[in-house]
Amino acid sequence: MASIDKFKELKSLIDGLEGDADKFYSKGNSTAGTRIRKGLQDIKNLSQSLRLGIQELKNKK
Repeated sequence: MASIDKFKELKSLIDGLEGDADKFYSKGNSTAGTRIRKGLQDIKNLSQSLRLGIQELKNKK
């Protein structure tokens, strides 16, 4: 089920990757790149969950 809390969690995940993105792109820190890839996978999964929840709510109307 979609909720504003999941949307806020998604936003928080994206914001949380900024520091690692800077470390990876500016300083070449490969460990930060691994954390970014994991975070992006989490974002993908949460986004899919949100999409399905929104579609479910939309179809109920």
